[in-house]
Amino acid sequence: MSSYHEPVLGDEVIGLLGPHGLGLYLDGTVGGGGHSRMILESCAGCRVLAVDRDPDALEQARAELSGFSNRVRFLHARFDHTPADAEVAARGLDGALLDLGVSSHQIDAEARGFSFKRGVALDMRMDPSGFPDARGFLAEATEERLAQVFRDFGEEPKARRLARELVKRRATSPLESSDDLVAALSVTLGRAPSAQDKARIFQAVRIAVNEELEALERGLPAIREVMNDGAVMVVISYHSLEDRVVKNAFRDWSRACVCPPEAFKCTCRGRPLGETLTKKPVRPSEMETASNPRARSARLRAWRRAA
Repeated sequence: MSSYHEPVLGDEVIGLLGPHGLGLYLDGTVGGGGHSRMILESCAGCRVLAVDRDPDALEQARAELSGFSNRVRFLHARFDHTPADAEVAARGLDGALLDLGVSSHQIDAEARGFSFKRGVALDMRMDPSGFPDARGFLAEATEERLAQVFRDFGEEPKARRLARELVKRRATSPLESSDDLVAALSVTLGRAPSAQDKARIFQAVRIAVNEELEALERGLPAIREVMNDGAVMVVISYHSLEDRVVKNAFRDWSRACVCPPEAFKCTCRGRPLGETLTKKPVRPSEMETASNPRARSARLRAWRRAA
């Protein structure tokens, strides 16, 4: 199994997706290819469309899945763009998996700039060819935008104060490294920030740089529309913001009526689009988190399109 990013909740993913026949399955965040390998090994006739916005991840996945070259196709794209793929649009998907968040490899590779270790250049792009990076974002975003990011994505009570401090600092010196962001956070909090403090703020910047929530909000319904009858969508999220988007989408799709409460009569679709398969998010076992500590925050939800 790939050491690039150990697949989380692998058995649960396969159990819910139920790969079978000659189905086409989307791995919309292929990472090191671990989940795709499990899909291909569990179903001799299935094919996988392996998608990732990170070219390093695709390179690793190609190596990991080289033995399945005739049953896997790779696509350098963000998952919300895959419904426009010609094959997907023509034949539909028999299942879809999104394993969200940043990979272990991306965190560990200091050159990628996801870490708050000392002296790490601020980058945080999942696709290194994309713009802006974290330095560009922190240099160009308005104080209002910075405050919104820290408040909404980092749940920081002193979001406005931190935004103001960053705007003040960048007026005299560019914000280039993790040290610059941590220093501003220290002044804002009036103390040395904890690892949890730093993790929340760096996560907020990463989400903004990569438009992660926007991609998720667009991608979920777009992928749903190209799923064949009875196909299952599985999403693994790693923080409450992602999980909330997924939970709300699956809940709404599973309701017969989505009209506002004040509506006199139903004017919407009047039928559920499918059913939620996970009443509560599935969490990793103690055994899995012991062997893969980064799986601790994983939450898996699944939904099946109506037949």
